[in-house]
Amino acid sequence: MVNQEGQAQKVVKQAEEEAAKWAAGPLEQATDPLTELLGRAQRAYADYIAAQKEVARAYKEREQQVEKVYKEAEQQANKAYDTVVEQVLRGREKAEQQAEEAYKKAREKAAEVYQESVRQASKERKQTLEQAWKACKETTEQSWRIFQGDKVGEGRAD
Repeated sequence: MVNQEGQAQKVVKQAEEEAAKWAAGPLEQATDPLTELLGRAQRAYADYIAAQKEVARAYKEREQQVEKVYKEAEQQANKAYDTVVEQVLRGREKAEQQAEEAYKKAREKAAEVYQESVRQASKERKQTLEQAWKACKETTEQSWRIFQGDKVGEGRAD
């Protein structure tokens, strides 16, 4: 488009120079049909040059309008992009916060389960040891009674 404008301006300058040469030349007062035809051609050429200037101006205006529309579209796209990025960022932050809270709760729950499991295992260990100690004690007592000559099941009357 810039090349077309340059060409249009070049043609306009040449036409202006030609028109100036014709205007500067001596006008013949003759009513010769050829002179009259040449005058009409000069006026038509001048009108053509004026039209070219107008077209060049219209192209320039059109280019400016297109650039303006582009800039507006660019601004709208940038604004939409910024809005979406901001929303997504907020969503990500919220998801991270929820994940952290869920992790904290899961960790607390795991600690509770661990503590409960340790308490239960400790209780079962204590009961098992008590039963084992009781069985050991009874077996030892029976062994001593047998060793001392008492019959199993009689028990001593001390």
